[in-house]
Amino acid sequence: MIGRRVLRREDPRFLTGGARYVEDLWLPDALQVTFVRSPFAHARILDVDASVASALPKTRVFTAADLGLGTFPPLAVPGLEQRMGRPFMAGEVVRFAGEIVAAVVTESRAAGADAAELVAVEYEQLPAVIDPRKALEDEVILFPEVGTNVCWRREAEPREDSLFEGCDVVVSGRVAGQRLAPSPLEPRSSAAVVGEDGRLTAWLSTQMPHQDRDGLASILGLDPAVVRVVAPDVGGGFGAKSLSVEDVLVAWLARTSGRAVRWTETRSENMVAMHHGRGAILEVRIGGDREGVVRAYRLSVLQDAGAYPGVGAFLPHFTHLMASGVYRIPTIEFEATSVVTNTTPVGAFRGAGRPEATQAIERAIDLFAAEIGIDPAEVRRTNFIPPDAFPFTTATGARYDSGDYERALDLALDAAGYDGLRQEQRRRREQGALNQLGVGLSTYVEVTNGLVEEEFGAVEITPDGEAILRTGSFSHGQGHETTFAMIVAEGLGLPVEAVRVVKGDTDEVARGTGTYGSKSTQIGGTVAALAAEEVVERARRLAADLLEVSPDDVVLDLGAGRFQVVGAPGRGLSWSELAARLQPDGRLEQLQVERDFKAEHSTFPFGAHVAVVEVDTETGAVALLRLIAVDDAGRIINPVIAAGQVHGGLATGVAQALYEGIAYDEHGNPLTANLVSYGFPAATDLPSFELVAMETPTPLNPLGTKGIGESGTIGATAAVQNAVIDALAPFGVRDIDMPANGEHVWRALEQATGTRSR
Repeated sequence: MIGRRVLRREDPRFLTGGARYVEDLWLPDALQVTFVRSPFAHARILDVDASVASALPKTRVFTAADLGLGTFPPLAVPGLEQRMGRPFMAGEVVRFAGEIVAAVVTESRAAGADAAELVAVEYEQLPAVIDPRKALEDEVILFPEVGTNVCWRREAEPREDSLFEGCDVVVSGRVAGQRLAPSPLEPRSSAAVVGEDGRLTAWLSTQMPHQDRDGLASILGLDPAVVRVVAPDVGGGFGAKSLSVEDVLVAWLARTSGRAVRWTETRSENMVAMHHGRGAILEVRIGGDREGVVRAYRLSVLQDAGAYPGVGAFLPHFTHLMASGVYRIPTIEFEATSVVTNTTPVGAFRGAGRPEATQAIERAIDLFAAEIGIDPAEVRRTNFIPPDAFPFTTATGARYDSGDYERALDLALDAAGYDGLRQEQRRRREQGALNQLGVGLSTYVEVTNGLVEEEFGAVEITPDGEAILRTGSFSHGQGHETTFAMIVAEGLGLPVEAVRVVKGDTDEVARGTGTYGSKSTQIGGTVAALAAEEVVERARRLAADLLEVSPDDVVLDLGAGRFQVVGAPGRGLSWSELAARLQPDGRLEQLQVERDFKAEHSTFPFGAHVAVVEVDTETGAVALLRLIAVDDAGRIINPVIAAGQVHGGLATGVAQALYEGIAYDEHGNPLTANLVSYGFPAATDLPSFELVAMETPTPLNPLGTKGIGESGTIGATAAVQNAVIDALAPFGVRDIDMPANGEHVWRALEQATGTRSR
């Protein structure tokens, strides 16, 4: 079963309208909540007058004074400023456009929209700071009691003035990783009700049901046993769907009103209220010799955390871990500063700190290669960590498990026809062609299961001889219902159709961490395999008892799904026959196994991408012609699902390189509050991606798998950006802010050549 191209079992219900999201829940008596949000990025709240709205029939308005919930629990990580906690509703000061100042509860959504318009909020507008570089100056401070906008810092250790001593060549550069909107197809949605037994049930569009249950219980002062979280089908998350202030408020309102309460955000609300991703400014400095050997590297990160520090403030931690990339760099110096600004808070988004590391080192390698006049592919080969060096610990402390970086690059270059592309590029440059060709490379490594977490899995045999897997992982597009079923089916010798996967309900699954950080298959899939293995062992002994033979004489014929007596082909029991024999005596319960699995270390997928672009040197327009991707995630369970994850990841990476970017004006007004103004690429904007298979199993779990959900994103952005800059190298262009298309390219050409003004 493992390695077969099995179509996703989930797809029929998604394609035929059978999926069920939070918004599809039938809660006929539910109240609707509408949030009143600040139009200002920074302002003091002088008064909230809800009298007119509250006078409407069956309408209640709640403000911060009604809550008594304190602030949203800050992320518990070393060094994070704990005095910058986010209130569930702003009561005194708003710090970003879109922050909640009131909640209007009505019988219908339409009535809520009308009533919210009648809530009069008096503001005293305050100066706003939008640029993280300005935030560092502390002229406008978001939290005066703290006295600074710095919310997390990592100093260079040690600070070495002689870092580049002995280097023949030292070059510097800058990468501005713009803010991105995660933009899941399904916006956030939640509903909650308190049952007759006093238990709170919350339906959330989330990636981590069990963690959200515990978070809700903690914030509301409840025992987790009286809280149930159900995550139905979820239309995408990308790291952005975890417990939010809105989820907590919906649950609080359900307990306060005694009625079911629900909320689903609009797309424009989603664009300003769901946390954003990226938002880092990366300063690189790299040195080495003229033969192409890198001796030292320095990376400085300025991270925009948005109005309230959370996961976003801690993203540079992962950038530091992965700073070395795929290269054997002996000395690395790293420093990072995270600051708050009057913008939407920043959090995890597909890659979460790892794309920044790749963007920085891959841009630095290209700058270094250009300075010494050696092909960038050759410079990469010169500095790769060799295959026989694994496990390898980098200068920043990452322990890489397995890899063959040169082979990945060679596969990508061969598939791209690299030599031919360079010949065509030279031809166009010699002819002074209007449309110049650019070829960009990116060889990357990333960390998956970066927090080295534990996952739960339980396998049981049903009375009809089929199997149920209960998993603490949660699929919101990753295809667990197929992949995990394949893993269990492989272990039990059952058809994949005979394995049902249960997930997302904290009453149905004992525990779990959820899905993020590309960790699901390597821990959730592994624990499913281990639980299935133990079920087989128990079943073998039970079958031996029923067949009146020694357990040593019974084997499971995986092809037939039958426990067979060795040397006696006619004697045996299928799963259904075994279950039927055990059920009457109450012994079938012995074929229920719960397991937990925690790996010793993180795993490190890797790969190589080649991007080919065409740049119109008059208009700055960029066309992505080809994208060749080698993404090695260890042993692949299902190539169809793996390819789908890579395709989505590549699209996200290309989107940052060429299309997307959140924009604010100088007062903090969001300029990209819908999909008309936000440059979200369509499928028609992207080429057909060229995927090249490669598998290097990890020794860290029995399946040999690593994560693949974010790999495409991490490799693609750097490759495409490098390709655009490569196309314009003859004009002296060394840096282009992303998205590297249109105006940014045109301005880079103007600055480099001084001829654009004509």
